[in-house]
Amino acid sequence: MALRQELAVDASGLVKLFGGRRVVDGVDISVPKGAIYGVLGPNGAGKTTTLRMLLGIIEPDAGHRTLLGHDRPRDVSDRVGYLPEERGLYPAMRAKDAIAFMGALRGLDLKTGRKRAVTLLEAAGLGHATDTRIRKLSKGMAQLVQLLGSVVHQPDLLVLDEPFSGLDPVNQERLEALILAERDRGATVLFSTHVMAHAERLCDRLAIIAGGKRRFEGTVADARAMLPMRALYTPTRDALAVAAHLPADAEHVGDGWRFTVPDGGVEQVLGTLIAAGHGISGLSIERPSLHDVFVKVVGKAALDDAAQEKQA
Repeated sequence: MALRQELAVDASGLVKLFGGRRVVDGVDISVPKGAIYGVLGPNGAGKTTTLRMLLGIIEPDAGHRTLLGHDRPRDVSDRVGYLPEERGLYPAMRAKDAIAFMGALRGLDLKTGRKRAVTLLEAAGLGHATDTRIRKLSKGMAQLVQLLGSVVHQPDLLVLDEPFSGLDPVNQERLEALILAERDRGATVLFSTHVMAHAERLCDRLAIIAGGKRRFEGTVADARAMLPMRALYTPTRDALAVAAHLPADAEHVGDGWRFTVPDGGVEQVLGTLIAAGHGISGLSIERPSLHDVFVKVVGKAALDDAAQEKQA
């Protein structure tokens, strides 16, 4: 019998009401230890509220959650690193001192914190800013400093709320590298985002939340499998004449056609085209992206919710 994977975060049926409105409505999340797990959703989907309930910052109105095996998340706060959506550092502090201070809030002594801060800043490409005061740093650099402050005590669980927001491409790459380094160190990473590219590159598993409900959970491959592959075909001649031999959903694109790959594979379509005397000048198979799946899932959720409200 297969052993059940140990979970760093386990939540079921989380509900949170604000002003009588269900901002989070029965969300389940299970994050395996050592994984990078993404919580995806549009703005206002309930991502931040969900993370705050998981951490014990706010209490759920219904449901149950455990954090690192504890029913009371705050009991293990020293083992957690947290980057909130609202950024904030003391502007007069030097970068290394700000990082050490954040570590001290989690039980790390200041001397060790400063030493680790220098190492972390150098590894993140910010060694030149070790003694620079926060007020003199760019917004992106200050955000990375705050992130380093959330990992300086080497937490078992790192929770990041929209960590890529406001970062330029260079700092986004630095952040991705840091997330991977934390995973390689043995930490579990849980982050929220509405930018699919980061989730596609980083996540071992992910959940999509829309309208306060979990609409999908699984791997990136599981998500992509929800949509069919598409083929882009270019004939050798007379592009319009091939229409009668293509699937019904075929769309004319430039000199070629884009259509959904049938369940039996693209070979049967190509066989029909060749038998009809049409050649193949170009052919490519397009896998659905996580962005495509996200748009589909969120759009369907909006339609479903609207239908339910109409029936009510």
